[in-house]
Amino acid sequence: MDQRNVTKVSEFILLGLSDVPELQLLIFIVFLIIYIITLLGNSSIICAYILSTKLHTPMYFFLAHFSFLDICYISVNVPKMLANFLAEHKTISFYGCVVQVYAFGVCGGTECYVLAAMAYDRYVAICHPLLYSVIMKRTVYNRLMVGSYLIGSTNSLIHTVITFTLPFCGPNTINHIFCDIPPILQLACTDIRINQIVIFVTSVCVVVLSFILIVISYAYIIAAIIGLYSTSGGKKAFSTCTSHFTVVTIFYGSVMFMYLKPESNVSSQDRLVAVLYTVIAPLLNPFIYSLRNNDMKRALIKIYKKPKLSR
Repeated sequence: MDQRNVTKVSEFILLGLSDVPELQLLIFIVFLIIYIITLLGNSSIICAYILSTKLHTPMYFFLAHFSFLDICYISVNVPKMLANFLAEHKTISFYGCVVQVYAFGVCGGTECYVLAAMAYDRYVAICHPLLYSVIMKRTVYNRLMVGSYLIGSTNSLIHTVITFTLPFCGPNTINHIFCDIPPILQLACTDIRINQIVIFVTSVCVVVLSFILIVISYAYIIAAIIGLYSTSGGKKAFSTCTSHFTVVTIFYGSVMFMYLKPESNVSSQDRLVAVLYTVIAPLLNPFIYSLRNNDMKRALIKIYKKPKLSR
C-alpha cells in the first residue's frame, strides 16, 4: 500500500462490554464500586507493610509491590471505561491509546515475574528455612523486583513500538473494552504476521516462562509440605501457598487464554475474559491475601484501631 495515500487515524472507538444503552448505567455503577474497593483493598496492604515493622520481610515486600502494580493495572483502563460507559461516543485518542497499551503492558509483564519472585521466596522459606535469611537478603529481593520491572517495561516497549508504527487508515473501531494489542492489530492496513509472531514469542518468554518458574517452585514446595503438613508450620505454609496459587491461577489462566491463541480475532467472549484479568483479579487479590493471612489481618486491624485509641 502506498503510505502517501494512508489517512492516519487520530482516535479509536471502543465497543465496550455491551451495546445496550439501558445497561450502561448499571455497568458503570458495578465497575465504579469494584474500582473503589480495589483501590482501598490494595492500598490497605501497602499501608500495612509500611506501618507494621513485623511485615518488613521479603514475602510482604513482594506483596506490597504486587498491590501497587494492581492499583496501577486497574487504573490504566477502568477510569476510561467508566467515562465511556456514560459517553455517547466511546472514543480514545490515538496517543491516549498508545499510553494505555504501554502502561498496561508494563504492569502485566511486571506482575508475571513478581508472582514468580513470590513463588521463589516461598520455595526458599519452606524448602530451605535455615538458609532463608542468607539467601533472601535485601539485595537479592531488591534485584528480583528491579528485574521484574525491567522485563515488564522492555516487553511493553517492544509491543508498543511495533504496533503503533503500523499504518492505520480505518476503520477505527476496536472490538474490545480497552486498547489492547490483538484487537488493535485487526485495524492495521498492512500485513501483521510479524507482529503476531512477536506477540507469541514474547508471551512465551514473559508469561509462559514465569509460569514455568512458578510451577517448578511449587513442585518443590508441595513435596516439602507433604512431610510437614501435620505440624502447625506446615499448615501455615500450606495456607500461604494456597493464597498465592489462587492468584496465579486466576491471572495466568485468563492471560494465556487471551494472548496465546493462534488467531488475533477478538470476540465478545474475549472481552469478558479481559474483565477477569484486568478488573476481577486486582479486586480479589487483597482479599485472597489478607483474609488467609493472620499476620496481615492483625496488622490491618491494628492500623484501623489506632485512630480510635488516640481519641
